[in-house]
Amino acid sequence: MGVKVAVVGAGSTYTPELVEGFVRRIERFPVDELALLDVDRDRLDVVGGLAGRMLDRAGYGGHLILTTDRDEALEGASFVIVQLRVGGQAARLSDETIPPRFGCVGQETTGPGGFAKALRTIPVVLELAELTARRGAPGAWFVDFTNPTGMVTQALIDEGHRALGLCNVAINLQRRFATRFDVQPHRVQLEHVGLNHLSWVRAVMVDGVDQLPALLETDLQELSRETDMPSELIRALGAVPSYYLRYYYLTREIVEEQRRGRTRAEEVMEIEARLLDMYRDPNLTEKPELLERRGGAYYSEAAAELVASLAAGTGDVQVVNVRNAGAIPNLPLDDVVEVAATIDAEGAHPLPVAPLSEEMLGLVQHAKAYERLTIRAATSGDRVLALRALLSNPLVPDYPTASGLLTAIFDANRDHLPRFRS
Repeated sequence: MGVKVAVVGAGSTYTPELVEGFVRRIERFPVDELALLDVDRDRLDVVGGLAGRMLDRAGYGGHLILTTDRDEALEGASFVIVQLRVGGQAARLSDETIPPRFGCVGQETTGPGGFAKALRTIPVVLELAELTARRGAPGAWFVDFTNPTGMVTQALIDEGHRALGLCNVAINLQRRFATRFDVQPHRVQLEHVGLNHLSWVRAVMVDGVDQLPALLETDLQELSRETDMPSELIRALGAVPSYYLRYYYLTREIVEEQRRGRTRAEEVMEIEARLLDMYRDPNLTEKPELLERRGGAYYSEAAAELVASLAAGTGDVQVVNVRNAGAIPNLPLDDVVEVAATIDAEGAHPLPVAPLSEEMLGLVQHAKAYERLTIRAATSGDRVLALRALLSNPLVPDYPTASGLLTAIFDANRDHLPRFRS
């Protein structure tokens, strides 16, 4: 017996990645019904057209639904995958261009840009989760790929939803290390610790043997290139930092780069326009190579593997955003963290790791306090809470900056923040 999977935000150019992942696992994870939901009908038809051709080519015998109706999409769904972007790329552009005006990093998931995106996103995702709880199949899983993933997942789990968060940072690193050691990816397991987009790899286990000490001795320059961070910083940490830690460790350098260069939003807009033109080709039956430049490398692997493992209860290990539950012993039990976990039909069971070192712990605690304040602000529409949250962001230096930023963020997002209208 197969299942129904609903994809929210299916007009995303990422969707063919996800469809490819399901196609590869169709025997292990038979999907009877795949519902693609988006508010933009024209875009949904373009992306959904390619999805249908990909499924036809694979001999898919199930039912594909393209819909703008949330009830239709979520009705009876066993798995709901959320990849939406409230406000589209235009909102992302403001997230990346407003903060540098105030001397801050402009990025869509961290800093003030991530704060703005969280305010727009959290209420929408919570509403979808509540609808899933009413209309979905009993015990339906809600899988969030929408940024800021860690914060969104924290909000979902705090509200009691059966949810997990997913990011492709860890699987990208795993695949790179697998290539480095010329082994199959399943033979590489990372000790990946921290929060979403604020994490470190403290061990690279290849067939049970930690290869990180040797990498730090022999491949330090390559690690520096891959993370775009100084080799001596990596050596001092004794761990491989996520690329996103550049925003914390090299803040002034990043702000200067952003003031001089193009935004990632502008690049993505151009890539998406080209991808959508390609997707309109009725002869295209597979994802185009250009999609790799969109930034979703291994998304299909991570998302489809997680959903398939939840369905089959296979007990394999994947990196997810999940309640800490003591896995990182010097963080609260109810913090949502990003760690390796065993995946079975009951969910994700985080694997215990050693405590965070002091330099890691301090930054994680700071960021988690900001996340919790931001969630409260997003769900309440309380402007004072919003100011306190932004002031507590590790990438916002002082009150005058936070105050000016908050005004600019509200002005740019007034159409997407109904709770904050006074």
